[in-house]
This record gives sequence, structure tokens and C-alpha cells, in this order.
Amino acid sequence: MSTATVEELTEATAPVRFWDRERRLGVALVALGVAAAAIFGTLAPGKTARFTLSQDATGAALSINGAFGAVLFGLVAVGAGAALLARVARRWQTTLLVIGILAFVLSFLCWQVAGKFMPLVDTANGTLQVALPLILGALAGVIGERSGVVNVAIEGQFLFGAFFAALIGTMATSVWAGLISAAVGGVIIAGMLAVMAIRFLVDQVVVGIVLNLFATGVTGFLYEGLMQTNQKAYNQPPALPTWSVPGLSSIPVIGPVLFNTNVLTWIALALVFIVHFGLTRTRWGLRTRAVGEHPTAADTVGIRVRGLRYMNVLIGGAIAGAGGAYFTLVATASFQKNMTSGAGFIALAALIFGRWTPFGALGAALFFGFAQKLATYLSAVGSPVPSQFLNMLPYLATIIAVAGLVGRVRAPAADGQPYVKS
Repeated sequence: MSTATVEELTEATAPVRFWDRERRLGVALVALGVAAAAIFGTLAPGKTARFTLSQDATGAALSINGAFGAVLFGLVAVGAGAALLARVARRWQTTLLVIGILAFVLSFLCWQVAGKFMPLVDTANGTLQVALPLILGALAGVIGERSGVVNVAIEGQFLFGAFFAALIGTMATSVWAGLISAAVGGVIIAGMLAVMAIRFLVDQVVVGIVLNLFATGVTGFLYEGLMQTNQKAYNQPPALPTWSVPGLSSIPVIGPVLFNTNVLTWIALALVFIVHFGLTRTRWGLRTRAVGEHPTAADTVGIRVRGLRYMNVLIGGAIAGAGGAYFTLVATASFQKNMTSGAGFIALAALIFGRWTPFGALGAALFFGFAQKLATYLSAVGSPVPSQFLNMLPYLATIIAVAGLVGRVRAPAADGQPYVKS
């Protein structure tokens, strides 16, 4: 007698719905593609859109007629949506979705860049630099939330990291002392979060918001009482140096972005791979995921649930604090009140949009960074598209992702739930 597999039994018993998620995505992509071809293709002037492989208008460039490119990439999005709708490649669902979205973006860019130029190196480098603190903040959230602790205090960790980087970096006249101090600043806020959420069982969202307000008040008070009175002694940290890797930095587009940059960029990208490997291939990762999904079961096999949560929250605080150093050691040369401007909450949105995974968080952070960089570029070239609309897109995409329209988005089962040992 033949034995049916689990998949066959599931397919036999599960109700068949015609308008499942795959077909809905297909319809959405077809609609976007048709709109792009019709609207962008009509509005785009018949001029050449130049995407230069440098930071200015000189040098080699990828050129295409603006109107033709807008229509062409719109039709590519239609094709990707039609493939999803017809289910011709079910195993390539995610790939088709990415192709369709990228084609829609390229159609939009062909319209906007027609008769102008877009420097790819500057755009890519700006995207990565804007996304840099978001990557580190989202990674901090991944580590904490995969073990069951919601980290809404990323904003406060950013602020403390930026403040300590500026203060200690200036007093020690060392950028490395500032970077290490930024991590310590993040650990301070993370320690308070861990004690309140794990030891005293305070609602984790509430304590995170309170810690953000606490960090805003403390750093603002110390800035006015200490830094503002003697800027030279307390608020002029050295800038993080830019390092170039010989040979690799001369690779077109990628070289100047990845191999001619500051060390914080390399740290952030390396941490994405390290955290991913740690969560999926190590004992620490297995225990972290077990504690985040079913802490009671983890406790019964000898895992110290609270101890592991303490450790992970503190590790995440150090990473987020290092992300705060970006604001004072890379983006600017001094600390200002509330200078993070809500970046911690954007990192939290990137964490959710990235489905609580390191590479997902990286992709979401880059998406946010690209939207902000594109808004800056379009404002500079006098685009009729409001920059506020582009800045809104990442949040709209996050809402769509959380609603489950582009895939199942599920937080760890025990995320935000305090653990009390029975």
C-alpha cells in the first residue's frame, strides 16, 4: 500500500481558493505595470535618460530613451504579474515579485531622469549611508525580538550612542573611543529595558516608549548644560575615517560604495552575516529561537530563559548604540538635541518589514534609504513628484507587509510576553 506524503495530504484536504495570495499579487503587478507603461510612458519626454557609472555626469553611462524605457519596464512588470497570475513558475514567486517591483521603479526612473542624468555611484552610496543606522538598529531588534523581548527603545539607544560618541570622542580626541562609548551608551538603555521588562515584567512597549523619552530628556539636558557651554571641549568629535581597499575600490559602482567607505559600514554589513549565521547555525541561535517561540519548553530542557534574554537585549543595545555613532561621527561632526529624528522607529519598521530576519532587515533598511535618497535627488532636479510622497512609500510598504498582502509576516510567538517560571 502506498503512503501519501504530508504535502499530498495537505493539498487534498486544504480548500482550494482561486483568488489566493499569489494571484492577488499577480493582479497588483499587472495593474502597476499597465499604469507605469501608460502614465510614465506618456509623461516621459522623448529624451535620453542617462544613468552614469560615476558621481557626476562624466564617464560611462547606461542610456535609454525615457519614454521607451518607461513603457518597456512597465511591460516587464506586467509580464511578471501575468506569470504570477497564471502560476507558470510557483517556485519563483518571490523572484517574480522582486522583478515586477524593480521594473516598476525603473519605469518611474526613466520618466524622471529623461533629459537628465542620475549618478549611480552617488545614489548607491547615499542609499547605503542613509540605511546604515537603520541596519544596525534593525539588527538590534532582530536579536532582542527573536528571544521574546520587544525593543521599542531603539530610538533611545541611538540617542545615547550619538551623545556618548560625541562626548567621549571629543574628550579623548579619539574616534575609536567615541565608537566604543557609543556601544556602551546603547547598552545602558538596553540594560534598563532588560531589567524593567524581564525582571519586573513591565509592559515592554510601554517601557520602550518611556526609555525613548528618558533618553531625549537626559541628552537634551546634558547638551544644554555641558556641550552648548563649551563646544570645543565636549562636542567636536573627530570624524570616522574613510578607508579604501586597493584594487577593489576601482570596481565600477560597487567599488566606491563598498570598498571606499568608513569602517562602520563594514561593521554593519559584517554583522548582518554574523547574526544570520548565529541564528541559524549555532547553539546560541537555536536557543534564542526556542526562547522566542516557546520559552516554557526551552526552560524544561535546561535553557536559562531570562539569562539568555538579558544577554541578547544587551548585545542588541551595543549594536544599536554603534548605530547611533553614525549621527555624530559620520553624518555630522557634533551632537544636537533629538538629532536622530525618529530613526529608531524607522529601524523598528524595517525590522517588521524584513520579517524579523537579518537579511530581510538589511533589504528593508536599504529600501528606506533608497526612498529617502531618491526624494533628495528628485527635489534637486525639480521633479513634479512631491518629496513627501516618496518619503511616505516605505511606511506604506510596511503597512502592506504587516497586512500580509506580500507574504505571511509573523513575529516570534512569545515576542513581548514576559516569562514567569512556574
